[in-house]
Amino acid sequence: MTSIERPVKVPEVTLTFWIIKVAATTLGETGGDAVTMSMNLGYLVGTAIFAAVFIAAVAAQICARRFHPFLYWTTIIASTTVGTTLADFADRSLGIGYAGGTSLLLTLLAGSLFLWYRSLGSVAVESVGSPKSEAFYWVTIMFSQTLGTALGDWTADSAGLGYGDGALVFGALLALIAGAYFWTAISRTVLFWAAFILTRPLGAVVGDFLDKPLSAGGLALSRYAASAVLLMFIVTCVLVFTQRSARRAH
Repeated sequence: MTSIERPVKVPEVTLTFWIIKVAATTLGETGGDAVTMSMNLGYLVGTAIFAAVFIAAVAAQICARRFHPFLYWTTIIASTTVGTTLADFADRSLGIGYAGGTSLLLTLLAGSLFLWYRSLGSVAVESVGSPKSEAFYWVTIMFSQTLGTALGDWTADSAGLGYGDGALVFGALLALIAGAYFWTAISRTVLFWAAFILTRPLGAVVGDFLDKPLSAGGLALSRYAASAVLLMFIVTCVLVFTQRSARRAH
């Protein structure tokens, strides 16, 4: 490493990465709902709480001198919980609906990626090695997590697929992306962001399936219990499976 280089503080993209990512996005749904619904704090207060945690985690991530798995996944979980409450606030409290929220967030996500690419010339994970690229990375992730919540709710509720069929749809789309990764020459960066975005609505519908009432097609599990189990699973994965930082792009 030269004196002007900074370490890449995001993990190498492996199967372990995707397993933890899906668990984290599911936790974001159950954890966000636990605060806004079970605790009756509402979407605005819930968003304010999780936004503060997310900002603090991002600041710690940017200030860190190297890749720390627990810090990274804490920031991911913070992004997905604030994404859940923010999407619910926009869709329900502001009254713009799932379609309106999905369209707005898709525009914000595309704008974030466009500005990132125009500013630094790459949106690849391997290029995230400076405070500016890290800021773009986490803003983009936050928008993708929020979009995923709205898209998952739209698919399960407005489109009438329900939680089980919604999970099958997003799971099938992720399988197609995996196939494209192994058998096509499509840009790995494009495939990464497509998969990253789609894991969020998958987590959203799975999370809703776990904690929504039986009358709504869910299992009616405790949001607190479901969140605790998911959190323990994530912690176990981080402890058991070694994660290395992504290799720097040259």
